[in-house]
Amino acid sequence: MADRSLSIANPNPLFTGFWEKVALGIFAVVLLYILVLISGTDPLGPLSSFWAISIALTGATLLFTWQKYRKTTPGIKNDGVWFSGMMARGAIGWILGIFLTGFYVLLYWFPGSLGMGQGADGANIGLIAVFDPFSYWIKGQPASEWFMYGFFYSVAILLMGIKFLVKYRHSTYHQIRTWSVIFFQLAFAFTIPEILLSLNMPYNNFFNMWPLNYYFFFDWNINQMMEAGTLGIFMLGWGIALVLIISPLLTYFYGKRWYCSWVCGCGGLAETAGDPFRHLSDKSLKAWKIERWMVHLVLVFAVVMTALVFYSFFSGKASIWIFDSYQIRAWYGFLIGAAFSGVVGVGFYPIMGSRVWCRFGCPAAAILGIQQRYFSRFRITANGSQCISCGNCSTYCEMGIDVKWYAQRGQDVIRAACVGCGICASVCPRGVLRLENGPEINQRASEQRVITVQGLKMDA
Repeated sequence: MADRSLSIANPNPLFTGFWEKVALGIFAVVLLYILVLISGTDPLGPLSSFWAISIALTGATLLFTWQKYRKTTPGIKNDGVWFSGMMARGAIGWILGIFLTGFYVLLYWFPGSLGMGQGADGANIGLIAVFDPFSYWIKGQPASEWFMYGFFYSVAILLMGIKFLVKYRHSTYHQIRTWSVIFFQLAFAFTIPEILLSLNMPYNNFFNMWPLNYYFFFDWNINQMMEAGTLGIFMLGWGIALVLIISPLLTYFYGKRWYCSWVCGCGGLAETAGDPFRHLSDKSLKAWKIERWMVHLVLVFAVVMTALVFYSFFSGKASIWIFDSYQIRAWYGFLIGAAFSGVVGVGFYPIMGSRVWCRFGCPAAAILGIQQRYFSRFRITANGSQCISCGNCSTYCEMGIDVKWYAQRGQDVIRAACVGCGICASVCPRGVLRLENGPEINQRASEQRVITVQGLKMDA
């Protein structure tokens, strides 16, 4: 007979206890209720429905997290992920991936199919109407589909961030950076931009920097900021300084982790909601080659588009030679801003891992990666003599870096792709890896005069 005491402590990662099933059941009820709202029926009314959904999601997440980790010892528990239907590209994983991908397709191009629209009197109806009370409270305006999406996005980072905090409770580094991404998402990515709208100011996330914020230098955005007075001029100046001064300076001292793992909303969702899928990233050399080509091609695309936008802004001409700035920006918004960063970037979590967009497409990550690779003091050091080649570091690197290759040779990890999340150091059973701010790249080359070739040390 099976030992039912497992339902209390739940040491078996493949066994779901009673209260965990209750939490999953609540999630299912919330999803069913959202489908009812999409159909145009609101049994409770907008305000009651909003609070019912919010409280149910929060309660279910806290219950599931508490029951899963309350009697486990501190430390990362990734046992059984390759036997999970959701976390090992099984049937549940594919269903979830198709569901997320389909949701983003509908959100970007067919919002009406998600119950987001207006009635004959112009008032919101369906699911979007549920968020009107909250939207009026924050900015004095009815909700939009992007307000609703921003709410769900922020709640996902908050609740999955709490789960992440409990799971990684043994690490001060993970605690601080998780609270950081939660704070920046709730404050700078969601609340402050909406408050700015209530003040008749331009919508602005102060830490969504170009070229990730590809429309920052668009003529309509610049005109909005110029017309907004002192605060608008500050927004423009801050955005330029963030790209040219603040970001390079912070990257020099701390690597791209200051942004990709501590501030960015895309990285925040990947680190929290995407954490169960980090091991699915492809570590092959072929994937690395594709990654380098794709991410830098997107960067070139963003730079060319922005240059054309500047040309049109200052010259008053829409095109130069065969390039039309308005068509180029439209194609960029469709292919990169929506299809890649949204549909593929999040929808493919259960199939390709949690950092698909950050690794293969984000132009900001490409710039930060170049700075980190050649001009930064940040590196992950490795004590090769202690490495037992268990492979945990490579398995759980969400950026597809074969960290074990470096650890076995005692070489610093200075790859441009590394976002400094620190999971590789946390899963190492021997303490081989450390996140450090060391000498500059030209000093490292002179210090590392001993390399390893097929296990033999030779003078470089």
